[in-house]
Amino acid sequence: MNAALAFAAGFLWLIAANLIGMFPSKDYHWSNAYKLVAVGLPILIWIALANGLIWAGVFLAAAGSVLRWPLLHAWRWLKQFIA
Repeated sequence: MNAALAFAAGFLWLIAANLIGMFPSKDYHWSNAYKLVAVGLPILIWIALANGLIWAGVFLAAAGSVLRWPLLHAWRWLKQFIA
């Protein structure tokens, strides 16, 4: 039951993220991206604990396809500190 609820929460998050992305925004969706990340990280941890790391990776890839610009900016920010 817990695993099914984790998947349901993940699917609802993905649907909500896609719907939010369809509406116009003055700040290019950055405020919405922060909110989605704040809600999505606990769901990712929940999926990892309930279903395993492989399914958490699948959810992370799906979330990364929705939030690709914040992911790209985070990657660039990390590269600054590494290099």
